[in-house]
Amino acid sequence: MGDAELEYTIVFPDLTDSGFKEDPVIILLGWGGCKDKHLAKYSYIYKNQGCIVLRYTAPWRQIFFPGIFSKSLQCTARKLLDVVFDIGIEDHPILFHVFSNGGCMLYRHIVEIQYNKTETYLSKLNVVGTIFDSTPGNRNLQGSITALYAVLDSSTNVFVKCIAIPTFVLIVLLKILLYPITQFVSLSFYDALKVDPSRWPQLFLYSKADKIISYKDIEAMIKIRKLLNIQVQSVDFNTSQHVNHFREFPEKYSTKCISFLKECIRQTPLTRLFDKRNF
Repeated sequence: MGDAELEYTIVFPDLTDSGFKEDPVIILLGWGGCKDKHLAKYSYIYKNQGCIVLRYTAPWRQIFFPGIFSKSLQCTARKLLDVVFDIGIEDHPILFHVFSNGGCMLYRHIVEIQYNKTETYLSKLNVVGTIFDSTPGNRNLQGSITALYAVLDSSTNVFVKCIAIPTFVLIVLLKILLYPITQFVSLSFYDALKVDPSRWPQLFLYSKADKIISYKDIEAMIKIRKLLNIQVQSVDFNTSQHVNHFREFPEKYSTKCISFLKECIRQTPLTRLFDKRNF
């Protein structure tokens, strides 16, 4: 389901009594090239616990070519937040579950919009936490090319592949070379997450075996967020590949996600109010 400009899916729980005061809202942000059927598998983790689940994946062009489609990604973030208000679930406990750099890049814009002082109505959003799956990664050219190849599968037009991949490589190289200067105008999404103004709890799910996103980038981000006195948890699955932790360790993965959600919801309203006033 969705509107003419934003294709999203929302599912509501079957349970009449979930044990929560209000049904939690889980916003799943998919990785580059992710299909809704892939995100649907994660929906069941939360739906079976009485949660409302909103699923969305940004178009791969916005993810892999953010320098060209950056405004589009910002607009997408705003539209997604508007969906939450249109449905009337902004007061429910909201948890973001983001996958890979594709979901994380969109999440970055969502947080920036929410903490924009001119967007006062967004202060009504009751965000209680974020789960990062296989993200964030920092300027990994080889991993990025591998991810783009996976998106441009056998069904993709050969001409599109011949144009997209060299263009992508050139853009990434230029961004790396020019970043010492351009960072004063616009931070990379990784550096933006370092100074992310949100202070709600965060859970990082990753693996040292991941060939797309370096575990060192994720562990570096974990240390940075902990230094800000944020409640940070992490699980290293050790052997699973990129965004494959749930498939290889379904019980462990599901249990951790649900326990983290419940911990986030137990956070007092006073703590969330303090968060929004001071950042």
